[in-house]
Parts: sequence; C-alpha cells; structure tokens
Amino acid sequence: MTGCQVMVKPASSRCNLHCRYCFYIEKTQQRVMDDETLEAFIRQHIAAQPGNDVLFAWQGGEPTLCGLDYFKRVAALQQRYAGGKRIANAFQTNGILLNDEWCRFFHEHNWLVGISIDGPAPLHDAFRVSKSGKPTHHNVVDAINLLVAHRVEFNLLVVVNSINSQYPQALYRYLRRLGTPFIQFIPLVEQESTGNLSAESVTAQRWGEFLTSVFSVWVREDIGNVYVQLFDSTLGVWCGYPSQMCAHSERCGHAFALESNGDLYQCDHYVYPAYRLGNIHQQPLKVLNALPEVAAFGENKQRSLAEACRQCPVLRLCHGDCPKNRLHEGRSALCEGYRRFFMHCAPHMKTMRDLIKHHRSPVELMVMLRQS
Repeated sequence: MTGCQVMVKPASSRCNLHCRYCFYIEKTQQRVMDDETLEAFIRQHIAAQPGNDVLFAWQGGEPTLCGLDYFKRVAALQQRYAGGKRIANAFQTNGILLNDEWCRFFHEHNWLVGISIDGPAPLHDAFRVSKSGKPTHHNVVDAINLLVAHRVEFNLLVVVNSINSQYPQALYRYLRRLGTPFIQFIPLVEQESTGNLSAESVTAQRWGEFLTSVFSVWVREDIGNVYVQLFDSTLGVWCGYPSQMCAHSERCGHAFALESNGDLYQCDHYVYPAYRLGNIHQQPLKVLNALPEVAAFGENKQRSLAEACRQCPVLRLCHGDCPKNRLHEGRSALCEGYRRFFMHCAPHMKTMRDLIKHHRSPVELMVMLRQS
C-alpha cells in the first residue's frame, strides 16, 4: 500500500490577513470543518498509512481561526485512533493569534510550527498586512518570541517575492537571528491570464541571484548550524537520495489537499474542480489514494517535461520544478534561476558529498574555504 500526505485546511481558505498575494481564493460559503468530517479524516488518514509514522499537516487560510479548543479535540482524536502508530503534527500559521496558551499546547504535544515571515519589517509589511491595512511584522515577531520562550520547535516560511528578493544576504542574516535554525524559501510564482508573471512574483533572474547570494553566506558561515530546506535537499540528491521537496521530486502524486467539507484534491496547488478526487464521506482516503487518476497525475510531471529539460544537466536536481510553475512551453518560470543556483553550488555540493562519503563532516568545507 502506498501512503499519502494531506494538507488539511480546517478553516478552508479563510484568513485574518489581506496580503498583496494569496495562494487561495477565499470561499466564504465554506465553514470550519465540522466534528464529523474532522473525526472521519483523522481516522482515515491514520488507516491510510502503511508504516508506523503518521504526519498531519494543518494549514489554510489560517488554521488558528478554528480556535485552540478545536485542536485540543484533534489531539484527543489522534490519540483515540492512533492504534500504536506514532503521530506527528505540522502547523502552518501567520502567527497573529498565537499566545501563551497556544504555545503551551504546541510544546505539550510536540507540534512543529511553520511561521510565515518575509523579512524585517519594511520587507514583510510591504506584502503582509491585516484586514484593516495595518502592518503585521511586530505581531509575527511577538509570536516567534513566544515560541522560543515555550521551547516550541518551529521553522520560518519565507515567500520570496519581487521586493525581498532584492536583499538576499540582509534578509538571510535577519532570519537566522530569529531563534530557529530551520528556514524554507518559497518562490512566489503567480501567472496572470496573459501568461505573464504578476508584478509581485519573483523573476527567474532574481530567484537565481537570491539563491546564490544566500548560499554564498551559508556555505562559509552556517553549514551544520542553519538548515535551509533547498540546500539540504540538494545535498541529499548529490548523496544519492530523492529530493526532500515535492517541487523537485521526479513525480507528483499522493500529496493531497483536503477542504473543510471533506473534498479531496490532487494537490494544494490544484484545488480546482478538474482535480477533485472525491469526498471522504463517500469514499475513504485509502480508496481515493489508490485511484488511477492519482497515479496519472503523478506521472504527468515527467511526461509533460519540455524537451529542453530532458537535455538539461541539472534535471536530476529539479525535475522541471513544480508543474504549477511551468509556462506554456513546459519549462518552469524559474528555470534559469534554478540552473544558475545548481551550477553555482555544484563544486561545494560535490565536496560535501565526498566528505560525507569518507565519514567526515561537511562542516569541514567552511575551514577549507577560509584557508583558500
């Protein structure tokens, strides 16, 4: 049996921010996931996993809008249906509503929190404001300080856009002072109806410059101290492992999105009628996961690769990027940026791979660079 991952949106796409960009169109007719649907999902998700480890991923919109008592019920239901399996939870939030009580809950139940911040105040507040138009950076920093105080494990989720991409090293140095070594950079790619990128999106050129600039600092100062998802994943591929990132995996599939009414979609980037697989009240998750449409969706990533991608020397590192980022000719809108980064980091990745192969630490690379 093939397992699956589900991004759950218990509050649907509702949010308490009004950002200049948004991954979801608000569906005001959808309410918070009711108790019947919640219990069905938790039971089915645990049953759908063939191994002993089960990860629940809660996101939105903004999941804190469901209220803390809601997630206390989640924890109780998970315990009821665990059946001896190990349960883990990842919770993605903008942090605005976090307080001591929320953080005590996260610490007690060992939940991983992903908190969205796009840089220092001028960069963050250029895109992320409240419904009333007020800046939110100070709220997010307060939330981060609470997470640190309550010893909650968290990572920083940074959307790289047309503005903050212009300040790569300053942004990175700011992030690494915020109390966690885990950072994830998410490129903003929004295509307009004309096929062009939106004004808020990061361009391929800027994306490449951003990644190479941040890597240049990281490789000299932070190996083993700061964990940047893309850098770690790339090193893993150099060492012979599959990518840790679905965007750079060879195939898609089995990574679903669940709406608050129980509708299951192929992916959280494809919550459209054509990609609706069914509803967990009519068919259990294990059955939906085994549908031929799921396998076909996963294989399509490779089948739809542009010919230029098939001949590319860095294909094994990106596999054409996430299909939602691909332009009409089949190449990613970020193609040249990724190519620049992968070529730039290749000598250092090779050295770290060889160090690991000889049972030495990749941290030694920093010493080599200082001595060169």
